[in-house]
Amino acid sequence: MKNSTILSLAKNSIEIEIESLENLKNRLNDNFAKAVSVINEAKGKLIIVGIGKSAHVANKIVATLNSTGTPSQFLHAAEAIHGDLGVIQKQDVVLCISNSGNSPEIVMLLPYLKSYSSALIAMTGNLESKLAQSANIVLDSSVEKEACPIKLAPTSSTTVQMALGDALAVCLMDINGFKDKDFAKFHPGGNIGKNLASVSQFVSDQKPSVLENSSIKEVIFSISSSRHGVTAVTENNKVIGIITDGDLRRMLSKTDDISKITAKDIMSTSPKTIEKDALAKEAMQILKQKNIGQLIVTVNSTYFGIIDIHRLLDEGIN
Repeated sequence: MKNSTILSLAKNSIEIEIESLENLKNRLNDNFAKAVSVINEAKGKLIIVGIGKSAHVANKIVATLNSTGTPSQFLHAAEAIHGDLGVIQKQDVVLCISNSGNSPEIVMLLPYLKSYSSALIAMTGNLESKLAQSANIVLDSSVEKEACPIKLAPTSSTTVQMALGDALAVCLMDINGFKDKDFAKFHPGGNIGKNLASVSQFVSDQKPSVLENSSIKEVIFSISSSRHGVTAVTENNKVIGIITDGDLRRMLSKTDDISKITAKDIMSTSPKTIEKDALAKEAMQILKQKNIGQLIVTVNSTYFGIIDIHRLLDEGIN
């Protein structure tokens, strides 16, 4: 097969799916809004049921919802009729996904899905199906045709199902005020987790500090006590300045008599700080922009510790 033919088939497949998504967007109605409200107001979790290709879609939607603040669980229709129905509690909402809405396993489950839960939401491409007729709310996932050459393999239909699931997740995130810091709680691993991690995860266990009337000897001991090459100057545990090893070198190069010099005389009075609950990537941005190696970490302006650029680089924070 020629490359041009392959590309033509691929583009046609994508065009069909784009058209299906456009049709989905144009027919969204109050039923979708009702579904979002019912899920959001549920006292329990969202149970998503599916079989065949719809089961794979259901699993993906569950994963998206769980990672964005809506507790969800997948229930395979075939396993449900052999004991797994016990996972459904009366305070739960059930979302059942089936393109035909008449799969034997789904039809067998319908009385139980409805009676065991607080509400049954259908996502189906057949509004006359038994699933649609049994549901409290129906989400129309119908498509004019599948994108595959024989018009049978679930392609456009599963794309539409996936998009509806994503739309549910996005709306629920917004309603619940779900932010990037919340997202980070559920993604501690990988690049996403690292770049959404909080500053507090990378604060050193070394917390050097001196008072503004501390002697140069005390300043040197404090800086030497940690690997950071800096010490915070504090008053009542509030950070009022910072002294780096560079500040010490500059002072020594200019002064012969250091006996009367105190921390106050050489400290920088406007140290760069960051709150411990800020994102680690925000700390890295400040470190790079200001061309410095350390940031003072605070909790409501109270000295909490130090975060070092080398630690962030070693952890893959960018």
